Amino acid sequence: MSDCIFCKIVSGDIPGDIVYQNDDVLAFRDLNPQAPTHILVIPKRHIATINELQDADAELVGKMYLAAKEIARNEGIDEAGYRTIMNCNAGAGQTVFHIHLHVLGGRQMSWPPG
Repeated sequence: MSDCIFCKIVSGDIPGDIVYQNDDVLAFRDLNPQAPTHILVIPKRHIATINELQDADAELVGKMYLAAKEIARNEGIDEAGYRTIMNCNAGAGQTVFHIHLHVLGGRQMSWPPG
C-alpha cells in the first residue's frame, strides 16, 4: 500500500530502527515506546487488520511470534518476561492499519493492560 507507513519502512522509503528481519517479517523499535523495550514485528506483506487474515496466513503469524521470541532473547528480556500484543481496529488501539505485534519488556507489566 503506497500510503502505509509500515510498507514504506519495509521498502526502505523511510528509515526505521530495524532490529530483525527475514524473508517474511521485519521488526523495528517503536517511535513512541511504552516500555524500555518496545519493538514492532510486522509482516512484509500488507495486511491491514487481524480481521483480514486468511487460513493461509497462519504460518506468517507464527513467524511473527517466532521472531518475537528471538527478539526477546536478543534484547535480554526473555527470562524476566515480556508481553506481546496485537490490536485490531481503532477501538482496540490500532493506529497503523498494517498488522503488527508489539513486543514489550524491561519493566513490570500490570494486568489488566488497560
